[in-house]
Amino acid sequence: MIRLKNIFISILLVIVLNGCSTMKLEDFKLKKPELKLEEFFAGKTIARGVFEDRFGNVKKSFVVHIDGTWDGKQLILKEDFVYDDGTTELRVWKLTKEGDNYYTGFADGVIGIASGSTSGNAFNWKYKFNLSIGNSKFKVDFDDWMFLLDEKNLLNIAKINKFGINLGTVILSFSKE
Repeated sequence: MIRLKNIFISILLVIVLNGCSTMKLEDFKLKKPELKLEEFFAGKTIARGVFEDRFGNVKKSFVVHIDGTWDGKQLILKEDFVYDDGTTELRVWKLTKEGDNYYTGFADGVIGIASGSTSGNAFNWKYKFNLSIGNSKFKVDFDDWMFLLDEKNLLNIAKINKFGINLGTVILSFSKE
């Protein structure tokens, strides 16, 4: 009985600690340069990234060639992934600008609608995603942060969680071509 109680307390502690982030979007409102997704992602962009598991071990690396178009209301991002094992993937994001700094979006694999906002040089958005691992799919939560470093470079850090437990992190560096 005591052992079961200790296991339960340990699991609860992990969930609480993983859910505690002190970063808030409004903390970036004065940071420059100002991030406007439709400006940064219009045209050709290349990203290089890694996926690391919850223990910090890099499990996969990849390159993404992105072609972005902006029609004044919607940003469409065609993303061609090439993974280090030679596999490829195409993902098309459709982001709609709903207000000055608020966006909604959808891509294959997203459950429902992704939503987020910009403030200063940062963008934070959250969404549920059907993540393929082997022959299985897992419903996970993404907490995705982007930071515009300068007019040609953007850093993206996305935490992946299930039931409040961190499964891993995707780290990407975007560059304008």
